Amino acid sequence: MALLNILNFPDPRLRTKAKQVTDFNKKICELTDNMFLTMYAAPGIGLAATQVNVHQRIITIDISEEKNQPLVVINPTILEKEGEQATDEGCLSLPGIYEPVKRYDKIRLKAQDKHGKFYELDTEGLLSVCIQHEMDHLEGKLFVDYLSEMKRNRIRKKLAKALKA
Repeated sequence: MALLNILNFPDPRLRTKAKQVTDFNKKICELTDNMFLTMYAAPGIGLAATQVNVHQRIITIDISEEKNQPLVVINPTILEKEGEQATDEGCLSLPGIYEPVKRYDKIRLKAQDKHGKFYELDTEGLLSVCIQHEMDHLEGKLFVDYLSEMKRNRIRKKLAKALKA
């Protein structure tokens, strides 16, 4: 297994829309394993393939404290959504930045595992927010897109300054 390079905002590759996975093979299994390794090392609770410059609809998530509940989400679709919550979100592509974002509180998700098997999942709270956040990455969207232009510019400058240091 290998650590992958996480793209940082404002890298334009983060704006690439991911393509459906149609071939579930050994490469997909290796990629998800490497994504988990990268996500845990960062440390984070979710990672979209787009963030590691692989433009396929693949997400890895583990919101457990023990890091022992890995969830692979491939070709996700939200079937139902309910309620709304605003929580501070962070992102491995925007290190050290946290801002409140409104998301659906509960969702029903349809997706595939790393072997291509379909499943449905009812989620709420942190898992629901994490899935929606990572699904945005697959569409080329970042959580800062929900913020004002002024806040986005402030964040861009802060990250550029941190990069120079």
